This record gives sequence, C-alpha cells and structure tokens, in this order.
Amino acid sequence: MKLQERWMQDGFHENKILVGLNTLRKKEQLLDITLVVEGNIFKAHRAVLAACSDYFRAMFTDNMLEAKQSEICLNGITARGFQQVLEYAYTSRIFLSLDNVQDILQTASHIQVIPVVRACSNYLEAQIDVDNCVDMVTIAETYSLNQLQNTVYRFMSGHLTEFSNSPEFYRLTPQQLETLLAYDYPVDCSEADVLMIVLAWFLHVDNHKLDVRISYAVRIMQHINFAQISSRKVRSIMDRIYRHIDKYEWPLHNVIHQEICKQANKYKAPYEYSSLLNTRGMEMAVLKVGGFGISGVTNEITYCFLKEKKWKHLTSIPHVDQCNFGTAVFNNELFVIGGCFNQSLQENIHPFGFRYSPRYNKWSTIAPMKIERCRFSLNVLRDMLYAVGGVSEVDEYGTSTCECYNPVLDSWYMIQPLPVYLTQHAGASYENACNSRLYISGGIDRDNVQSNMYYYDVNIEKMEIMHFDVDGQSRSRHAVYGKVPVYLRGWTDDDESRARVLVDTIDVYDVEKDSWKVVTRVPTPRYHAGIVSVEQKIYFIGGFHSDAMFDKATAAIECYDIERDLWTTEDKYPQDIWEHTCITLCIPKCRDDMDIKKSA
Repeated sequence: MKLQERWMQDGFHENKILVGLNTLRKKEQLLDITLVVEGNIFKAHRAVLAACSDYFRAMFTDNMLEAKQSEICLNGITARGFQQVLEYAYTSRIFLSLDNVQDILQTASHIQVIPVVRACSNYLEAQIDVDNCVDMVTIAETYSLNQLQNTVYRFMSGHLTEFSNSPEFYRLTPQQLETLLAYDYPVDCSEADVLMIVLAWFLHVDNHKLDVRISYAVRIMQHINFAQISSRKVRSIMDRIYRHIDKYEWPLHNVIHQEICKQANKYKAPYEYSSLLNTRGMEMAVLKVGGFGISGVTNEITYCFLKEKKWKHLTSIPHVDQCNFGTAVFNNELFVIGGCFNQSLQENIHPFGFRYSPRYNKWSTIAPMKIERCRFSLNVLRDMLYAVGGVSEVDEYGTSTCECYNPVLDSWYMIQPLPVYLTQHAGASYENACNSRLYISGGIDRDNVQSNMYYYDVNIEKMEIMHFDVDGQSRSRHAVYGKVPVYLRGWTDDDESRARVLVDTIDVYDVEKDSWKVVTRVPTPRYHAGIVSVEQKIYFIGGFHSDAMFDKATAAIECYDIERDLWTTEDKYPQDIWEHTCITLCIPKCRDDMDIKKSA
C-alpha cells in the first residue's frame, strides 16, 4: 500500500509565533539583550531584532563586538522612536502621528527597518499641505525618501500660486528651488507667473545670503521656459523689478537680468498652444475616446505620446457604457457630451455632459443640453461649444436643432437650427481676423446621404448653405479642419444597390478661395475610424476596412504628412477598435499608467 504525502500549512502559525514572542517580552522571559536609548532601558530578544532589522542582524551575527555584549547603548535615535519601532517588531503594528513620525522615521532609518520607513513615508504623503511642504521635502531629502520627495515637489508645482504667496515658499533653499523647477511638473499658473515667482524668491533675501543666491541665479534661470513668455511680457516683468529693489540687491539683479536676456533671446515667439495655461510638465498626446471593441462598447479613454508610441489607460467616462457622444477640447479640458446607451434592448439618448481635467485627473459634470442627442457634431468656436444636429426625440418639421454652451456660465442656449434633419455629419470651426464660422458637411438625412455643406456665422448668428460637389457623389464624411484648408473623407451610397461604398480620397476645401481639390488617397479606407490632426499630420486609427466579417483593419494606424505629401504606417493599436473618437490633449508627463494589453 503506497502512502500519499502532502504539505500541511497552518495559516495562523505565523501570528501565533509573533503573539508568543511578544508575550515572552512582556513577561521578561528568555530576554537576552538590553538596549539603552537616551538613558531608557529596553529589553528584547536578539533573534527578533535580527529578523526584522538588517542593522541588528549584522550586529549580532558578523562577529562584531556588540555580539558578545549583553547591554548595548544606541546613539543617534530617540527613546520615543525606538519604543514604537520595537513595538512594531513584536506586533507588526505601529501608531503614527505628526507628533511622533519624525522620531520613528529617524529610528527606522537608522536601524534599517524598511517597512516602517515605508509606512512613515506613506503617512507623510497623506499629510502634505502648503504650510508643511518645505519641512516635508527636507525630511524626504534627509532620509532619501525618493517617492515622498517626488510627491512633495509635485504638490508644490500643482499649488505653486498658493505656495508662492506663503512665507513657507521663501524657506526653500537654492538647491530646493532649482530641483522644484527641474522636476518639470505641471503648474497652476503661466510661465510668466513662474518667472515672477522665482524673481520674488531671489529678491526676498538677507544681505548675508546674497552671494549664495547670486551663485545659483544662472542655474535656476535655465529652468524658465522663455519660449512661453513673450518678449514684451519679459520687459514688463523686468521693469517692475527695477522699481522695487534696494541698492544692495543690484548685483543679484544684474546677474538675473543678464541671464534672462540670454535665455529670452533664444526664443522669438510665444508657445503656439495659446489655449494651454502652461506647457510645463505637459506633453501633447493623442486620445482614443470610447468606441467599440471585441468585448463591446467601452467608456475607456486611452492616450499615446507620439514620441513613445505606447498606448496607455488614462481614465473612463463616468457614465454607463455609451457611444455616439460628442467630444471637444477647450482650455485643455476634455468635454464628453450626450450620446446613447442600451437598456432592455432599446437605445436611450441622453443630454448629459462631463468635463475631464488632465492636470487634476478629475471629472466633473456640466449642465445638460437642452435636447438629448447622439450622432451629432460638437466643436469649439470663440470659447463656446456648439452641438449641431444628431438623433434626438425632437424632430422640428425636418430640421435639426442646434445649441451652444458657455463654459464660464455653465449654460446652454438654442441657436438657429439646420434647414435639414442631419446626423453622422462632420463639423469643424474656422476663425480668422474677420470671420468665425462653424462648418457642417456631409451626413445623413434619415436614409439619404447628403452632399451639402452648411456654415454657421457667429457674427450674424445665421446658418447658411453651401455646396461642395467635388466628384458628383454624396458623402457621409469625417473631417479635420486646419487653419485654412478642410480635410474630409467618408463613404457614399451606391446608386443601384444602395450599399455603402468607401471614398478613399482626402479633399481639401480652401476657405479663403472657396475651392476644392483632391490631395491624396487613403491607403486603407475604413468605416468608423478615429481621425485626428497633430502638427500638420493626420492620423487614421482603427475602424472597419469593409463590412465583411473577416475583412477588417480595426487596429491599423496610418499617418498622412500634409507638408511632405507622404503616407506612413504606424504601429497598430493594441486592440481592435471602431466607432471611437480621437482628439489631442496635453497630458502630464509624470503619469505612470498601465499599458494597454494587446488582444489575444
């Protein structure tokens, strides 16, 4: 008869051992070491101390003098801190407060109890505010707590306006101010404000510290992004400084002035993304918003920094899984508005809207539209959002309703409707010195694909009709609008079969000349692709190649370089996607998000 063998593990054994050792300590049984800290006596077991501390393990096992001693005096730590760490060694519990955390951290760092060091760091992270952040960063630097240090500097940057108005700001050492700027975290003010804040720190100095700050002036000024400050603004700032300095500060002022002139001369024009408060710590990314995949509809939003070519998870729309919503970006915030979702096998259209701030990684709700709608266009023009047409419960005698959102007032109001009922159309804004127009092109009037183009003139608040019969075909189109031309593509109906037929051309509408021309052909035409323009390039992401079950290109990414008139094939999206939207948004570079896993 063969006996079976197996391992048996008691899940409570480890806890029993710890409880037993602590009981022995309290009864002062089998204790073999006495520790003296600030004149206080602590008795313990060598084995327990060596098991949780590299410091004591080396002391008791590496043939050191202390290994033969029954009493050891510990210097450089406090009795209160050691008592708490000793309690942790026997119970795995520790009580942390602002009153004792520095003593505990000092002790745990000294005797190398890493879990307690980590616990202190996590506790301090949760306590950071404007009044203690300088002390926090000093603690982090003293004990080499890199995670805490990064968190504090990120907090300082994110609250720079409030922090710079606090007396604590002027306690920063030159090294700490340089590190703060060098970290390149997002800030809550313009770069001109950053320059003024730094100058205020320099000039807030005692005579005996003047030479030290002069020695750091050049290094610190190198971390000011003068590309985002106009020369006129720089001169204004320097003139203001001239009027508010004392004679003893002139040497410092001269060094600063020379460095500003040297740095500013490298950049002749302000940063082109004028809608962004400050690009510090931010980088332009392409976002994929919602859409469909193999698992069905999703609210997931992913992003890709073009330099990295890696798609990562950003956030999710705070609503039940939905599709056919409108997306737009205003002041570097993402707006997701309207859309539809399935409930009991029935499509439900809603008017609700959400706004996402990438700097704060936070969603907030906005006022709902006057009319629920999906498959509509949403665009920004003159600091307002325009929702045009789409499917809704309202059908005003063959027209499509339109409305406008004021982000400052958080309110919607109706504007002149489209003269036709229109869905799945393209919309884009165009502005110059004289005109502010919202263009609406293509789309479907119930079952009929449309060939007309309309524009809404903001100046006279009137909708006008245009025609763009480029090649004699009607089209349902997506659009990417540049400053002068309009780039469009989509699909049309076959005259005989009424089946959808992809249009593979990109046509350019020159607003100034009121003329059209074909500029290129799409290598892989697709239905329901995400299309986005980034720095004179147009990206086509995902979408169907055709309606055939096994004839799809749902992960393909192709890029058209407008200036070079050149197509390139990019790395595929990690998963199959369609009916999503794509936009650009500046995302904090310091994010540490999960990569999107590739489909099996």
